[in-house]
Amino acid sequence: MNKIKFAIALCFCSFASFAQDYFPKNDGVKTENTNYQAFTNAKIYVTPTQIIENGTLLIKDGKVVVTGNQVSIPKNTTVVDLKGKTVYPSFIDMYSTFGVKKPDRASGRGRGQTPQYGPSRSGYYWSDHVMPESKALDKFDFDSKTAKELMQAGFGVVNTHMEDGIVRGTGTLVALNTNDGNEIRIIDPNSAQYFSFSKSAASRQSYPGSIMGSMALLRQMYSDANWYANGNSKTKDLSLEALNANKSLVQIFGAGSRMNGIRADKVGDAFGIQYVILGGGDEYERISDVKATNASYIIPVNFQDAYDVENAFLSNSLSLSDMKAWNQEPANAKILADNGIKFAFTTHDLKATKTFMPNLIKAVEYGLSKEKALQALTTIPAQLLGKSSEIGSLQKGSYANFLITSGDIFDKKTTLYENWVQGQKTVLEDMNTQDLTGDYEFNLAGESYKMSLKGKPSKLKSEITSDEKKRGSKISFTDDWINISMTTKDSTEQKFIRIVANTSNGNTLNGKAVYPDGNEMTFYAKKKDKVERSSEEKDKKAESEDKDDDEKEDEDTTTSKEIMPITYPNMAYGFAELPKQETLLFKNATVWTNEKDGILENTDVLIKNGKIAKIGKNLSDGNARVIDATGKHLTAGVIDEHSHIAAASINEGGHNSSAEVTIEDVIDDEDIDIYRNLAGGVTSIQILHGSANPIGGRSAIIKLKWGESAENLIYDDSPKFIKFALGENVKQSNWGDNARNRFPQTRMGVEQLYIDYFTRAKAYDALKKSGKPYRKDVEMDVIAEILNKERFISCHSYVQSEINMLMKVAEKFDFNINTFTHILEGYKVADKMKAHGVGGSTFSDWWAYKYEVNDAIPYNAAIMHNAGVVVAINSDDGEMSRRLNQEAAKSVKYGGVSEEDAWKFVTLNPAKLLHIDNRVGSIKVGKDADVVLWTDHPMSIYAKAEKTIIEGVTYFDLKRDEMMRAQIKKEKSELINEMMKAKNKGLKTQPIKKKEKVQMHCDYLDQVQY
Repeated sequence: MNKIKFAIALCFCSFASFAQDYFPKNDGVKTENTNYQAFTNAKIYVTPTQIIENGTLLIKDGKVVVTGNQVSIPKNTTVVDLKGKTVYPSFIDMYSTFGVKKPDRASGRGRGQTPQYGPSRSGYYWSDHVMPESKALDKFDFDSKTAKELMQAGFGVVNTHMEDGIVRGTGTLVALNTNDGNEIRIIDPNSAQYFSFSKSAASRQSYPGSIMGSMALLRQMYSDANWYANGNSKTKDLSLEALNANKSLVQIFGAGSRMNGIRADKVGDAFGIQYVILGGGDEYERISDVKATNASYIIPVNFQDAYDVENAFLSNSLSLSDMKAWNQEPANAKILADNGIKFAFTTHDLKATKTFMPNLIKAVEYGLSKEKALQALTTIPAQLLGKSSEIGSLQKGSYANFLITSGDIFDKKTTLYENWVQGQKTVLEDMNTQDLTGDYEFNLAGESYKMSLKGKPSKLKSEITSDEKKRGSKISFTDDWINISMTTKDSTEQKFIRIVANTSNGNTLNGKAVYPDGNEMTFYAKKKDKVERSSEEKDKKAESEDKDDDEKEDEDTTTSKEIMPITYPNMAYGFAELPKQETLLFKNATVWTNEKDGILENTDVLIKNGKIAKIGKNLSDGNARVIDATGKHLTAGVIDEHSHIAAASINEGGHNSSAEVTIEDVIDDEDIDIYRNLAGGVTSIQILHGSANPIGGRSAIIKLKWGESAENLIYDDSPKFIKFALGENVKQSNWGDNARNRFPQTRMGVEQLYIDYFTRAKAYDALKKSGKPYRKDVEMDVIAEILNKERFISCHSYVQSEINMLMKVAEKFDFNINTFTHILEGYKVADKMKAHGVGGSTFSDWWAYKYEVNDAIPYNAAIMHNAGVVVAINSDDGEMSRRLNQEAAKSVKYGGVSEEDAWKFVTLNPAKLLHIDNRVGSIKVGKDADVVLWTDHPMSIYAKAEKTIIEGVTYFDLKRDEMMRAQIKKEKSELINEMMKAKNKGLKTQPIKKKEKVQMHCDYLDQVQY
């Protein structure tokens, strides 16, 4: 093994066509073929845009010598006549795991028992999931069987890597040369550096356990790498050295979906790194966001099968988004190309490589031009890898990597004969095999037969009929001889007629037929040609050809397959076009101002430029759309201070502090709960980190702008918040077998953890402000913001002793807790909360759902409110958040809170707690026009949100909702019909699996969408 590695290393230092020339010759006499090889009379694609008709390709020593029409052929040349054939450059796969086996998964139960901090490898980075020093070449073992499968799909070169870890090290560029050794086939031992959001299977380190944790780890790693590169470290770190050394390579990020691709680009942009991104095939859904990344993409062609929708009951459970994906995915490549986004194709994620070309042809049928398709297979991956002079074309000096086909590579009927890699031939189909496909007629014993031969020349399929009845038949073809067996006409037992025949010109078959009783007859069949077609057949053919010509003329301007319209978001209730801001005038409404004016009867409200412009009677504006609000109620939009909807993951529980992570990284703009909340009058929410650890992650405060991208949901100049937590969850007393056995395990340990982290952050902040060199620590930066009163704490809390404890810790470090959320024992400490200056965001009437809430009472909100605490009612639940208007009403019943004050519990008060009350929470001139028009008293069980408006844009409308329900039913019916057609054509279908939407709460763990 060491000899082989040494030989490979030497060959990379000084590469020649035959690197073994300097090896000792101890194995007898060998003769090497140094002749030229010329392939003549072919249609040659030198590149996708440079095409030579009737050209010659001349190669020698595995390289292209010249390609052209007027090629001088040297004397010592083997000439292959390719008249009628086509030559293409072999394909390149940039994202492969060819020959590199994944490591075994770490054994043992639980989520991981290795220490939270500290590497398991001395001298390397602290996270086992960061392995830039890893090299695919060290684990590479050429796989001849898989190589043959890839060559059958047209590939000649793959860029392989170890698909394990967040930072995966370098890949290796390999030619699929099955004849030579690694010293020839390895083009580049360190071709690219690979990344992902997924942890290493070989490590049991528990951090990170979420996408936001992976993003935070990457940011800290890049910051550390810059610090290390500047010579600040007193110790050696082989991982950071490798990361810095690999910066010059192409950086490939295995995102695997549109959303994760945008997240990856966000990380890269922060450090001036432009990733090449492995997509998910769903980029078409937000093509403008994908284009804005300025990234090149690697695109899989793993289209999903139609669903088996014959069971009407089961088909009702299918989501429109899943059904649309089946219809729309094949158009992804065309949409990318139309938007000028550079991309390459990959076999990644295909269950079988043999499906690659059929799926690629399907993409072409959906409108992708053949030129763009060929570029994505050849010149673009070569360019992205920095290897345009070596692979991806048939220009002078390139490797002799090419395909010989019977015609257009994107035609289903085309046969791929040979795949040449580095001048070495692999025969896939014999070019000399006669093409017997076509229609034949013959007679046996006075009976007329029709025979149709289909398929590849080497793998024929026969269909034989007589008297318009189909006979069972099988056929084989070898060395110009065919053998056919077919069933007899009338026998009750299965008996066969056996035919053996020879062909010399591909048009006639001569031989004999042997009957079941042993009698023999002469057999003769002739392939029908155009002259023998009936006039009816000619007419049908002419009509078909005319249609084909029309389609060819339209090919460049229209798709040949119809797809469902893409909506925003691309699912049920999505907008065909994003709704626009309007000037709106509400007339004669009952207006709940939440200001000193209180509730105004028969009042008009004018909305202009996304703001509340005027409030009064008899208002008018010639440009406004007038809405009659007579008998209806207009309020500020509902605000949920504590929510977990619209996020891809909630908890990063791998460490006892995850201040470095942020929910803003994992906003899910396609969560249907956004729309459902709008239907309940909710316009703003705070998405909080969960309660898996005492110091959680940073919050995201968003407006529910249904249809907008994730970044556009976040408040401008958003206030800075972070989630803290107390109680059972953080000390892991209720985690069962999933416990990580990390510190803290007790409530007193939680207090000590806070003191420790604040003490460390105070020292860190002092060093940072001193002007002396320091290592940037994102976690400490965030905690220091709390000490500097730049970031607010929203703390998950239940028991009064812990509530008192955290207030004392905060006062010790001279800051205030902003909000105690849940706070079901707030009524016990309301006076202390008032003195400390902390607000309470609570449930209306939850109690007794776990031990530490046994003392909860429904009067909690009223008691805190009466003590002068700013009180809000929150949901912590995707279902309850749709009816916070009714939750507010419970405080009128329990505690006698006035209707106006109770309504503020879900509007103005949460706005105050979130420090956004200067913008939202009340109807006041100058504030954002985030309003709801209710059909009835807003706290009535009969009230419906008729219109929910954010910044003058109507994101929910009751009438539109009714229309959309009918539209969704219609679209699903159309798609079901298309899926039924697909199944009837014999296409593969997938079973329906009912999906239950997960409603995330504070303690929901590992909702990771890698």
